[in-house]
Amino acid sequence: MSVERRKFLKLAGLAALGVAGGATGRVLAEDSPAVDTTPARASDTDSPRAPLTAKRWAMVIDVTKCREQANCNDCQAACHVTHNVPDFGNPKDEVKWIWKESFEHAFHDQENEHLPEELKNTRTPVLCNHCDNPPCVRVCPTQATWRREQDGIVMMDWHRCIGCRYCVAACPYGSRSFNWRDPRPHIKQIQTEFPTRTRGVVEKCTFCEERLVRGQLPACVTACKHGALVFGDLEDPSSDLRKLLAERFSIRRRAGLGTQPEVYYVL
Repeated sequence: MSVERRKFLKLAGLAALGVAGGATGRVLAEDSPAVDTTPARASDTDSPRAPLTAKRWAMVIDVTKCREQANCNDCQAACHVTHNVPDFGNPKDEVKWIWKESFEHAFHDQENEHLPEELKNTRTPVLCNHCDNPPCVRVCPTQATWRREQDGIVMMDWHRCIGCRYCVAACPYGSRSFNWRDPRPHIKQIQTEFPTRTRGVVEKCTFCEERLVRGQLPACVTACKHGALVFGDLEDPSSDLRKLLAERFSIRRRAGLGTQPEVYYVL
């Protein structure tokens, strides 16, 4: 092949890539937008908004506010409806992304007989802790679960999951659920914008990564009318999350295991 022909083909290939990837190139060339902590309204779902980005996403849960609203389950209801979480109607088959536990069950290492009764009986939301050192990732043989380097979210690929449940055994927080049965018949109203799962796969909270790319906060945070859930960039000293952690005493679930959980509880 002549030099001229090779040069022509090379230029033609680059031109084709430029047309196909023009939009992607423009997005990558732009500076990352600052974190927008304004909750998105339901009517904003279809409106174009800049993705929410962070160096390290984290969540703070105000135990005091949860105690004051003991019968509130808005965060769980919003999460489960948004993500097509099935309701099998029995604890044996239960699938959950966010739920409530009593303080003494959620914080085994903090429990002692002299805890105030009001704190001991407080039920607080628990979910995947999106650990910086997630044991679930290390044991997965198919890489169906992994930690995103750009923001620390521990993700799931339900198509790659083979149902071995190694991650379920490895997670010290009980944050992963296994579908023993087909979940689809047990979803009251399927949300078509989010994928349903199948029998034989594991699922869990993903910090609503699908909402973050649409410029929306996690469903549980938006649904909480009492401000008990705060979501933000742990690496940003000016974020509301960091300010709250600086002002209040906080604890994490089983932090002594070295998992480095990024869900904090302020007391």
